[in-house]
Amino acid sequence: MSTDTDADAREQLIDLAEEFYEQFEEGDVPKMRIPTRTKSNIEYDEDKNVWVYGDRESTRTAKTISGAEKLLKATYTIDFLAGQLDEDRSSTLRELYYLSESWDLDEAQFNTQDESNNLIEDLEIVSEVKREDFHMRPEESGAKIMGPLLLREQTNRGDREIHCQDDVGQGGYQIPNNPDTIEFLDNDAEFVLCVETGGMRDRLVENGFDDEYDALVVHLGGQPARATRRITKRLHDELDLPVVVFADGDPWSYRIYGSVAYGSIKSAHLSEYLATPEAQYIGIQPEDIVEYDLPTDPLSDSDVNALESELEDPRFQTDYWEEQIELQLDIGKKSEQQSLASYGLDFVTDTYLPERLDEMGIL
Repeated sequence: MSTDTDADAREQLIDLAEEFYEQFEEGDVPKMRIPTRTKSNIEYDEDKNVWVYGDRESTRTAKTISGAEKLLKATYTIDFLAGQLDEDRSSTLRELYYLSESWDLDEAQFNTQDESNNLIEDLEIVSEVKREDFHMRPEESGAKIMGPLLLREQTNRGDREIHCQDDVGQGGYQIPNNPDTIEFLDNDAEFVLCVETGGMRDRLVENGFDDEYDALVVHLGGQPARATRRITKRLHDELDLPVVVFADGDPWSYRIYGSVAYGSIKSAHLSEYLATPEAQYIGIQPEDIVEYDLPTDPLSDSDVNALESELEDPRFQTDYWEEQIELQLDIGKKSEQQSLASYGLDFVTDTYLPERLDEMGIL
């Protein structure tokens, strides 16, 4: 099912390849300039509350053997992607890596999947076309939604209308690779609850939390995939739904929240497309560990280093986060979402979440 977006993506890719040929014709050494994708070239945009790339750029130039090989691989990849769009096909990032082994020049083939992944990111940045519009898919993320939402999804087998409670099993609605193919038709939701772990997501669904509180429960599956962050942003922006993130009480989970709210360094070129700066953190909070006397594990050295790093991170330089992080460093403990089960299997849905949502003004 080819679309105008597919045609635009193909045109942008072809234009990029034509630039190489024009440089040849003009007697110039072909080159491609992209933002330097290092931590030192990432800036926090305080107006938009997201991570963005700075002004520094790197050049892929055919003046060197390694540069020439990178441009060669880019040209072959552009040709493959353009053909894929013509045929209305899709492939995964993993498949692209293996597909390159069939290309007729050994120098055009990828040596590792990291190399092919990085090239796709380069093409995204330079062409200003998202990889989803190239019909490139990551490996299955497994992220799902459960809640009172009716949507229409475009598929190669036609459009489907799906209600994310009535038309799905207990597993929920599988978020597609490109959530922009979804149209929201109707919803009775009051808020979006993003949940880090599969075990906690299953507990909420089994206890009927989505039904009782009109919640859209979105499973993040650990560090959330781009599709998960994109649909979360759309649910907030288009349906005007508050977003809260429910994760473990450790520094790595706070970074999961940060990627939902402010974007990640790896996808800084897409922060405005993926990040939801209005998202709030609901827990597990360090103060919950103290207040509820939750089962804990001691902070490791890497945990302490991560927490101290977060105190210097612009995303966490608020009174709330500084207070929570300093408390956690003081008590030297961390705790998981499912530690709430020490008060019984219903405590999280009957007491903890309702009380926190009420405190936050969402219920």
